[in-house]
Amino acid sequence: MSTPYPDSVRFLYALGNEYKTIKLGLERITTILEALGSPHHSGRFIHVAGTNGKGSTCAMLERVLRAAGVRTGLYTSPHLVEPTERIRVNGVPATQQEFAAAFQEVHETAERLLRDGAIDMHPTYFETVTAMAFLHFRHAAAEVTILETGMGGRLDATNVVDPLLSVITPVDFDHEKFLGDTIPQIAFEKAGIIKPSRPVVVSRQHPEAMQVLEQRAAELGAPLLRASEWRVDHLALHAYGSRFHAARAGRGVEVECPLIGAHQVENALTAVSALDQLEYTPAQIARGLAETVWPGRLERVRQHPDLFLDGAHNPAGARALAGYLRHFHHGKRIWMVFGAMRDKDLHVIGPMLFPLATELIFTTPNQARAFQAQEIREISGESRARVAPSPRDALSLLDAAAPEDVLLLTGSLYLVGEVRALLVG
Repeated sequence: MSTPYPDSVRFLYALGNEYKTIKLGLERITTILEALGSPHHSGRFIHVAGTNGKGSTCAMLERVLRAAGVRTGLYTSPHLVEPTERIRVNGVPATQQEFAAAFQEVHETAERLLRDGAIDMHPTYFETVTAMAFLHFRHAAAEVTILETGMGGRLDATNVVDPLLSVITPVDFDHEKFLGDTIPQIAFEKAGIIKPSRPVVVSRQHPEAMQVLEQRAAELGAPLLRASEWRVDHLALHAYGSRFHAARAGRGVEVECPLIGAHQVENALTAVSALDQLEYTPAQIARGLAETVWPGRLERVRQHPDLFLDGAHNPAGARALAGYLRHFHHGKRIWMVFGAMRDKDLHVIGPMLFPLATELIFTTPNQARAFQAQEIREISGESRARVAPSPRDALSLLDAAAPEDVLLLTGSLYLVGEVRALLVG
């Protein structure tokens, strides 16, 4: 009897929050994948790790490959609305039926391995969905799959592939409880996806992170390619994207990037560097980048007034968002709706964002581990902020905005997903 989609999702959620219950290590996922016929050995892979920008970079890579006629897989996390979004073939999420079928196969295999004593526990939420993704990509005959790590890299469940190349986007502070509380420690974990003799493309990094990445690449004989070796000419940043010419060693790409924010220039350069290494043409790269979509990351979902969704959930993300607001929306009336999970440091993120808001509204996403809106108000000391019990209530407060104002919902991808479902469907 097949497992209905709602039941598969309920079981996954019952395994616990994917970060709080994470069990870093490759033994369990490797055993399960081998029992499933090693789907992680089917097709080819590009493996992406980093703290910020890895999802956007994955989206750019996938869109260029698809524009070049490659049948693509894309595995990312977290999802915004439905878990099926994490597993895509040629840009299309797995159907609920496909998701449930993959879940059933992984779950039944895990139960058998548990009975046989081959694994110590049922795979975690992330391990289960990762195994499901590999199954789905094999079944769908994906030619090249872009894999985004969930956390870290070295012991991440995705780190079971021998990739065409690895990509490491900027390393910064996040998930310190699991990855370490210094940049070198975190960089060491991210560097775990570098494979012997396989090229690794690295974004611009903190010097101490770059030193770790360079050392690991040298140890493994992996050619290290710096995205910063590409020169940016004729850069035109605007409120809804950017345009520039990327050049290196006689090669050039005209980039029209529809993803918003100055930080996306660096992500696009990283993608260009990786794609050039894989010998895609400048025309293929330009076309794919221009068609890239990445929901929930400085995404404009309405106009007059402009309404943006951005899951700026860590210091680097908040810093990028603050820079964007100062640069392109200075002097405008900014309405900011903010909600966050309890593992986020409001004392760091708050001072970056809250002073930029003319109208500040705190709300509570529909998640058990979310801060209550009133708690954010008390912790931040922002007594001027209004409190909206739910994201839907917060949206209703935005009805008072004028057409020239700027509306922003931020602080958590869970909040962004909840609001996006209400606005976009």
